Amino acid sequence: QRTDRRFFDERTCPFLQKREVNMIKSRHIIREVEEGSIARELELEPGDELLSINGKSIEDVFDYHYLVNDEYIVLLVKKANGEEWELEVEKEYEEDLGIVFENSLMDEYRSCSNHCIFCFIDQMPPGMRETLYFKDDDSRLSFLQGNYVTLTNMKDHDIDRIIEYHLAPINISFHTTNPELRCRMLRNRFGGDIFPKVDRLFRAGIEMNGQIVLCKGINDGEELERSLKDLSAYLPHLKSVSVVPVGLSRFREGLYPLESFNKKDACMVIDQIERWQKKLFDKYGLHFAHASDEWYLLAERELPEESRYDGYLQLENGVGMLRLLEEQVEESLSTQQGDDRKAKLAFATGRLAYPFISRYMKEISEKFPNIQIQGYEIRNDFFGEKITVSGLLIGQDIVKQLKGKELGEYLLLPCNLLRSGENVFLDDMTVEEVENELKVPVKIVGEEGADLVEAVLNREAGGEHKRRQMYEQTDRSYSGTAECGEVYTF
Repeated sequence: QRTDRRFFDERTCPFLQKREVNMIKSRHIIREVEEGSIARELELEPGDELLSINGKSIEDVFDYHYLVNDEYIVLLVKKANGEEWELEVEKEYEEDLGIVFENSLMDEYRSCSNHCIFCFIDQMPPGMRETLYFKDDDSRLSFLQGNYVTLTNMKDHDIDRIIEYHLAPINISFHTTNPELRCRMLRNRFGGDIFPKVDRLFRAGIEMNGQIVLCKGINDGEELERSLKDLSAYLPHLKSVSVVPVGLSRFREGLYPLESFNKKDACMVIDQIERWQKKLFDKYGLHFAHASDEWYLLAERELPEESRYDGYLQLENGVGMLRLLEEQVEESLSTQQGDDRKAKLAFATGRLAYPFISRYMKEISEKFPNIQIQGYEIRNDFFGEKITVSGLLIGQDIVKQLKGKELGEYLLLPCNLLRSGENVFLDDMTVEEVENELKVPVKIVGEEGADLVEAVLNREAGGEHKRRQMYEQTDRSYSGTAECGEVYTF
């Protein structure tokens, strides 16, 4: 994360004086002390509780990281036996203490106060694990993990901290700049009141990115034109705005009636966005507005060239992910010397990514002609065929559609199928259970193009059946699940 890390006291951060009134009280229990760390030297142990730093209570992870940065700090710690230790620490500026807390945010997760007409979590069936139904709208996860937040549950105190700590970037779900329409889309009568907050962030020079979940006949067409015009006024601090199509599962009974976009719609959206790109690039050197990859696939158009993604600012929303993966695969292959090694394997992915992964696999096979690769496009029977991203596939659909098929020596599956930090799919089926059902070893492939090439060429690659750990309960309101993170990658 890009942050301007400084040490604050009451003189530079007067709102800290009101911290006791504003904070949600959380106990900061130590779960782990890292080997060779300052905390280990201080004889801190799992079960100890951090009470304060320099006499200040800790509201959450942001307070901790900023207050702990200085070269000299005083910790107040309550030991498991009830003793309180005051520890003076001299260290390098920004040197970490090596403490892992039981709660990664050091505070309660903030749930969403909206009832968006497009929310994907409302489109999930009953009976899945509890965390999948948690709707977060927590600004701290925007900085830590790239989540998009609506700002509707943020108070002046939260904006104060962002500005004083100069946290950046913050990712904002705008959806529309029409206040009345935003209230209707979020089904929150306060949903249109966020723009004074955005104005404050803009005046403070806080870097932002934006998101618009496009719903047919609601916030597209003239409303999208209005939104892009209004949001472009926040340049250069608002670096980008992604436009993504609403994701519709088959579990929509009783929900707001929404329609899917067709090829003609997609072409119109792309043309509209690309007009704004041309208009703004000459003035700001940024293309600013970006259509997600799905629009180009639906319109049957070529993906934009790499330079039009402005450094891939919107990967979390599936903007440029397929183009970046292609660039990474080609770069990785360019460093490989073709040979006559032999292998026979298979890969499976969702409908969105399948044509692209197939093309990359063909390029690998051309350089390594004795490697035979069979691909399978997995249809999302569980959520419905309109959901084409790989991150929303479940283990049972994969097993059902691959059982009895030729899978070779091992099967490649993308890491975004798995719950963060674990080896389970959305339906709680484990990787080992998939292996047992299909009678073939499974390799979990990382997010980078080089990971894909390595998994094909190296029999030992991709052996760990886990994806990287992220903060729990993260909301991708338009595209997926409370835990999936990036749902677009192979």
